[in-house]
Amino acid sequence: MSWDFALILLILFIVTGIVWCMDVLVFRKRRRLAGEAASAAIEPSLAGLSLEERTQRRQQAYDEAAKAPWWVEYCASFFPVILFVFALRSFLVEPFRIPSGSMLPTLQNGDLILVNKYEYGIRLPVIDRKIIPLGTPERGDVVVFRYPVEPGIDYIKRIVGLPGDEIVYRNKTLFINGQEVRQVRDGDFFEPDNSTYIGRYNETLGKVDHQILVNKRASQGLMAIANYPFRENCQYASNGVQCKVPEGHYFVMGDNRDNSLDSRFWGFVPDRNIVGRAFFIWMNFSEPGRIGRFH
Repeated sequence: MSWDFALILLILFIVTGIVWCMDVLVFRKRRRLAGEAASAAIEPSLAGLSLEERTQRRQQAYDEAAKAPWWVEYCASFFPVILFVFALRSFLVEPFRIPSGSMLPTLQNGDLILVNKYEYGIRLPVIDRKIIPLGTPERGDVVVFRYPVEPGIDYIKRIVGLPGDEIVYRNKTLFINGQEVRQVRDGDFFEPDNSTYIGRYNETLGKVDHQILVNKRASQGLMAIANYPFRENCQYASNGVQCKVPEGHYFVMGDNRDNSLDSRFWGFVPDRNIVGRAFFIWMNFSEPGRIGRFH
């Protein structure tokens, strides 16, 4: 279990929540009684004072005795905010930042995106155990997941293969269950990582129309970078790779096909690793015009 933001947020939620509950159920009553006792204790010293002065002295004594310790005040003040952030981030949506160009032209380096965390089911925070199944990923979905090789790192790719599918990527062409996925040329795109123009193509996966980048003239060597689970389901050749997707797993690829480290290299994504479906760009400080939904 890594000490990531989700775990820190959970600890803050539990600590502030316990203090808030104790304050509501126990501490406030004790402070009120202490304030009333302090107010009553100064009564003999109030003789001869005006009504306004007596009232002021009683209130002052009450406030001093009933004042909450600083740690109780902080926890009680921050708990509603932490509760809101915790619930929003754990069960509804979570923000992510695109760190690379592997999903060009769909997503660019620097895009700040939102991920729907309930569409595929409700999971317990931190341990990510699914407790309420609501749906399953579909072909063409853009998903954020924990990188199987190093689960502490979040990746974002597009789902190409579903459980039971046979995926073939040969000579820069994708085949799903023996059917070629058609690629229609749509001009060129400047790829900033390699400082060159490469071909942009329209592609349809399931119900999703999107664009990919492929350099048909350049060779691309594919090989396993790790001895991943179900490695025996994949066969590598000089011109591509063929894989049978195991149950409970998905085959993912980046839209920037020549510049993406994905299932072609490290295998399949277990369902338990999927964080959610990416669906909205909420900011890009370099290009604010990119704000909006994507496919």
